[in-house]
Amino acid sequence: MVWAPDYLTLPEAKGFKRLTDTVDDVELAVYITASSNAINDACNRQFGKTAGIETRLYSAWYDDERARWIVDVDDFMSTVGLVVTIGGVTTTSFTKEPVNALQEGKPWERLSIDPATATVIPVGDEYEVSVTVNPFGWSAVPAGVVLATKLQVSRFAARRNSPYGIAGTPESQIRLLARLDPDVAVSLNGLRRPRLVG
Repeated sequence: MVWAPDYLTLPEAKGFKRLTDTVDDVELAVYITASSNAINDACNRQFGKTAGIETRLYSAWYDDERARWIVDVDDFMSTVGLVVTIGGVTTTSFTKEPVNALQEGKPWERLSIDPATATVIPVGDEYEVSVTVNPFGWSAVPAGVVLATKLQVSRFAARRNSPYGIAGTPESQIRLLARLDPDVAVSLNGLRRPRLVG
């Protein structure tokens, strides 16, 4: 798997659409990528993973309600090679959050730092926090993301035959709106990040 991958293969999309010919393969490949990107945008995250160890930079912000510094980071589900530095100083005085993420099959998406107990504290400088881990990302693409991609690919394919955004018969018309398909949204429940990273 790679960072921000397509969440379906062409054979998987064709199987879902019950297609056996190759007539629409080029268009389906475009729909797969467009659907995967739309899901990433809707969720404020991606569901692939890096090929190996990487170092990324982040900015900390102070949460007045919790009296903690928060560092929103790219998703990670492994602590292999995990190194966090603040202003160039390595620290282990942080909590990976959500704290029960792995038990729920989800990644950590932020670090919290308690200034009352931390040995190194952010000062709010831009990109002062460095995180190294192997890898960033998800260990596997969630089933809801795969289903959402199948549904969105089908929607794009239907849109091709409805140039005015209306599908169906004159008696039972469906307007294909620009917003996320309701079934796609249901499939992605619980997978959207409230904040953008970077």
